[in-house]
Amino acid sequence: MPTLIVVDRKGNEKAVTGEAGLSVMEVIRDNGFDELLALCGGSCSCATCHVHVDADWIARVGPAHEDETDLLDSSDHREPTSRLSCQIPFTDDLDGLKVTIAPED
Repeated sequence: MPTLIVVDRKGNEKAVTGEAGLSVMEVIRDNGFDELLALCGGSCSCATCHVHVDADWIARVGPAHEDETDLLDSSDHREPTSRLSCQIPFTDDLDGLKVTIAPED
């Protein structure tokens, strides 16, 4: 299984594994990161799964689509590497991906 590196809001970094085919949000949630609320369950209708993708990975992850961009625009913590983790498919190609959970709005 591929590895995801998650930095929580306190700056603690933890490597976790997740099943390819899940979303990055599901991998984070399934590994006990309670601060990632993901209130809409992955339907891209809130921004409570906002993460900052490590700059070295953003090209591989790809850009946000229009609906995702609209939701991210509502965040005071949006950065050029911001994505909604529910919209990032976790694949074997993303083994080692590093994301930081964005501050809560």
